[in-house]
Parts: sequence; C-alpha cells; structure tokens
Amino acid sequence: MHLLNLGILAHVDAGKTSLTERLLHSAGVTDEIGSVDQGSTRTDTLALERQRGITIKSAVVSFPLDSVTVNLIDTPGHPDFIAEVERVLGVLDGAVLVVSAVEGVQAQTRVLMRTLRRLRIPTLVFVNKIDRRGARGESVPAEMTRRLAVPLVPMGTAAALGTRDARFVPGLGPSALDALVDHDDDLLTAYVGGGVRDDRLHTALAAQTRQALVHPVYFGSAITGAGVDELITGIERLLPPAGGDPDGPLSGTVFKVERGPAGEKIAYARIFSGTLRVRDRIPLGDGREEARITSLAVFDQGGEARQDGVGAGRITRVWGLGGIRVGDALGAPGRAYEHHFAPPTLETVVVPGPGADRRSLHLALTQLAEQDPLIGVRHDELRKETSVFLYGEVQKEVIQATLADEYGLDVTFRETTTVCIERPVAGGEAVEFNKKDANPFLATVGLRVDPAPPGSGVRFRLEVELGSMPYAFFKAVEDTVRETLGQGLHGWQVTDCTVTMTHCGYSPRQSHAHQRFDKSMSSTGYDFRGLTPLVLIDALRRARTLVYEPMHRFRIEAPADALGALLPVLARLGAVPESTGAHERAGVLEGFVPAARVHELGQRLPGLTRGEGELETAFDHYAPVTRGPLPERARTDHNPLNRKEYLLNVMRRTGD
Repeated sequence: MHLLNLGILAHVDAGKTSLTERLLHSAGVTDEIGSVDQGSTRTDTLALERQRGITIKSAVVSFPLDSVTVNLIDTPGHPDFIAEVERVLGVLDGAVLVVSAVEGVQAQTRVLMRTLRRLRIPTLVFVNKIDRRGARGESVPAEMTRRLAVPLVPMGTAAALGTRDARFVPGLGPSALDALVDHDDDLLTAYVGGGVRDDRLHTALAAQTRQALVHPVYFGSAITGAGVDELITGIERLLPPAGGDPDGPLSGTVFKVERGPAGEKIAYARIFSGTLRVRDRIPLGDGREEARITSLAVFDQGGEARQDGVGAGRITRVWGLGGIRVGDALGAPGRAYEHHFAPPTLETVVVPGPGADRRSLHLALTQLAEQDPLIGVRHDELRKETSVFLYGEVQKEVIQATLADEYGLDVTFRETTTVCIERPVAGGEAVEFNKKDANPFLATVGLRVDPAPPGSGVRFRLEVELGSMPYAFFKAVEDTVRETLGQGLHGWQVTDCTVTMTHCGYSPRQSHAHQRFDKSMSSTGYDFRGLTPLVLIDALRRARTLVYEPMHRFRIEAPADALGALLPVLARLGAVPESTGAHERAGVLEGFVPAARVHELGQRLPGLTRGEGELETAFDHYAPVTRGPLPERARTDHNPLNRKEYLLNVMRRTGD
C-alpha cells in the first residue's frame, strides 16, 4: 500500500482540527468525532490546546484508505505559531488548505498559499462550514482567485448553503477545462478538435494537481460530514504518494523535537531514502558526535507501533538522539530545512515569579527553544535576565502556561519590544599586533568589514595564508566574529556583511629550559577569542552601522469613503502607503508599516472604518530607522565598545 504524508493547513478557526477528526472517523480510526469546543480531539493533546480550542503544536496521526495509508499532520492556524507550520512543509507529499465559507480568505490563507505554491506542494482546497449561517459558495473560490492569483478547479458546487442540509454536489464544470488547457497543449488541441472525454479530463486533472499547477476545490462541512467523502477520494486519486528507495542510502530530516515523560528527547523525522534501524549510529550535524538509535515508532491506525526499521516515505519517532536538533539530517542531507516564513520580530524579558529559580528558568527556556528553533533565547549574565523572541502575544501565554504546567515555574513578562538589526554602511578595517602598543593578548588579528546584499547574512573569508598559523586559531577568530556580530554598535545583531581576516600572527609554543609549556610565552585560543571582539568593534566603528527596523506589508480593505481618514493616521504611525485601488464597493490601500506599530493600527482600524475595515499584514523587509530616537539594546557581553571595561571583564573572568 502506498504512503502519503498529508498536511492540513488553514487560518485560525477555519476548522482544520475538526476536519482532521472527521477524516479519522470516516476512515474508521475513531468511533466518535472529537470536539474542539469540548477539548476531546485526537490531535490537540496539550492542556492549553484543549483549554483555548486552538492548535499549538503540530501532531501526526495515521489512517488507512482503500489504496493509500495517510500520515496526517494537523498544524496550527494562529500566526503566532507559524514556526510549527514551517517545519512541517519540508516533509509533505501533499496538503489540504482549509478555507472558511463564512470568513473567506484571511491573511494567513494568503501566506500559506503563497508558500505552498513556491515550494510546489500539491494542494487541495476544502471550503469548510458551508452549513453555517452566512456561508458563501462559489464566491469563495472567486475571492481566492482574485486575492491569491492561483488556478483553481471547482470539483462541484454547494447546495442549501447556510443550513444543516448543506451538501456538496460533485461535477466538473466548464471552468475546469479552462484551467487545465492553460498547462496542456494536447488537451487544448483535443478541445478545439471536437471535445474532451471525461477520462482524459480526469487524467489531466490528476497530472496537473500532482505538479502543483492547479488546485482542486471541494465544498463541505467538517461538522456534518458534507463533502468529506469526496475530499477523501481526491486525496487518494489526485495527490502523489511518497517516494524514495528503501534500499538506497539513508536520508532523512528531523522536523520536530519534543521531550518524553522522563525528559528524554524524541525526534520526529521523515525518511526520504534508505531505512533507519534500531541500533544504527547516526552522526549529528555540524561535526557533533554520533548517537545510537535506541527505539523507533511509526504512526498506525490512529496510534503508534514500535518498529525495528523504518523505510523511505515514512514518518517516524526516534529515541536515543540526545543532541538532535530541528533541521538535522539523518544520514545524507535530504530536503534542505529552510526558513519559509519570516523570523520572529518581537522580544520580551521573562521575569521569574516567587520561588522560581533563575537557573531552572534558563534551562527550561533552553529546552523550549530546542523544540522551536525560531524562538531564540538570549541570556544577559550582567543583569541576570533571560529574553525570548516571539511572533506575538498569544505565544507569551503558551510559554507561560508551559513553564507552569511542565516545569512548575511561575513567570511574568515585561513589555514586548521590537527586534531590530544593524547593517554596515561602508567598509572599515582595524588591526592589533602581537606584543605591540596596548595589546595584552599574544595574537595578531586584522579584520575588514564590508557591506553585503540584504538577506545574504554573514560571510567570513581569509586574506591570509591558511597555513600561516594553526587552524584552531583561525577557527577561534571566525567563531568569535560570528558571536560578536550578535551585538553591534547599538546592541543589535549585525548582518548582511562580509568579514575578511587581513592580518594574523601568533607566538609559537615555548617553554623555559627543562620546564613545561609556558602559556605566558605562547599563544592559545584564549588570546584570539579575547582580541577579536576589540578589533571587530573597531572595524565596525570605522564602517559605521545603521539600525534597521522590521517592516510589515499591509493591505487594508475598507469603505471607500473611510480611506481619507486613514491616511493621516498611517502617517503618524510611520506607515508608507504605496497604492490605492477599489474592489466592488470597497477601497483598498496597500503599503508598509513598522512592525512596532502593527498592533496599534489593528486597534484603531475599526473606529476609523465603522467596524468594516479588514487588515492584513505580514513581515516584508527591514528599513532604516528614520523616526524618533535610535533604538538601543542593552548589551549582554563584556562590552568591547569600552576597551577598559572589556579588558577588566575578560581578565577578571580569566582570574576566576
């Protein structure tokens, strides 16, 4: 039997989890349909998920159909948990995008569909809630075509909309042929020549769906079950099964890490090629040590089953990989783990409550960050504070509840702030020579910093001979450069630059006559790690850096007569309107707004538009800060901006 790894994606409250429950029931895996409202769903297992009625962590459950076994992955719909969705995308063979027939296309719908299209993931669309009052039928695909600009193929129509008797009426209409002939010249020739048989049309539909050229659309209700059987038929017939050779070289990707009851790490991995077996020794990424597989489990009939080996195409839970991280390859690298969505642009300090130990808090947050690599942790040794990076305020509640429930730690949060970055303005270089001037380190380090294109990150290169000193010293410089760039002249991460090592030198290993190696006469890695921040900051001073803030692209749809009142408010918020337009009787305004002002814009919009305005925002780029005082971030390092303070801190640490 074939395998299919299927993702369920949607905007919040579109009915993803309810659809998952209906699919499990229809496949005979469950006797009763779980309810989101009652907290009895199979995939929402966290207490907070059941309490709030939203999905926070992706969950995998398996069920059989006639010709394929489906590993179904239910993902969060709330934008605050987009990192969970991101990790799932790289392991999917196909997807179902759920859209509410009442709310229609939402901001999250647009983000998800654009990403699915970019990654060429075959996707079916399920228009849910056709039984709800206010449900719309054919106007939802029309809205999707207009706002998402994607080729859709309605697989039928919806009847008795907005009632408990709402149902799906299967049947391909003329629009199906119009969509398919755009990608199939032979089909167009047959159509012009006298018509296309139904079997030829369905063959073309399956082929183009599997290539992600078109997206079939079904209508239904996860609550009543309308249209779900037809959706299941589409999943079987239109989406491609998992590929891969179980006898080939091992290749897999870890997309999720969680902790078991005893605190052990459990990795979720998709195997693309070969077979993973218990007792296999797996090298972990970035030159880390090997680890041995102690146990494997696959998802089966709504539960899981232990296996001695797991072959290509399957999703497995893996025990024994203590150092594993999200994105790590098992064997040869498979599909690259990439960030398909924007990084978090918010930061908050976690404040321990009465009785909460700071060390325990730091350990707990570090473990949470292991499970979610986009949620970074920043520890300030000087102020004894720990910060976390976030996507939104709901995520705060989740972290707070998780720390309380799983770690017994009571915490609060300070006010959320925006995370900026720094980029160099021009080139700048500096050098300090061994045993010269005021250099207290037995090392020569010269560095040049040059701007690089936006989005290119940090590149380190050598302008000196690699053999001119031990490789360990070069590695110490590079590692320290990358660490130091985490806090630039204004305290923000410096990115989009090239750092070139222009000078190097060291004192060879020496000792007094008939005595042991003398560190005071010979260079060590400590000398290069100590000197590099001073040289790099000096080079950055000469290059100068600009602070950039995150900018969101916004789209406001509101009554046309309300747009005039919006413009001065947008100007006060630092927004830059770029275009205006009209859709039916509404006006459309698009442009960019600082991420720090998005929340305020959302709060003010209803009052300015008589409650009829709709706002969509998504991170787009970073722009130089031009308004108000330049944002500064408190440093958490030894402060190489102040040479005297830095040397005192470093020497004191060494003395300790």
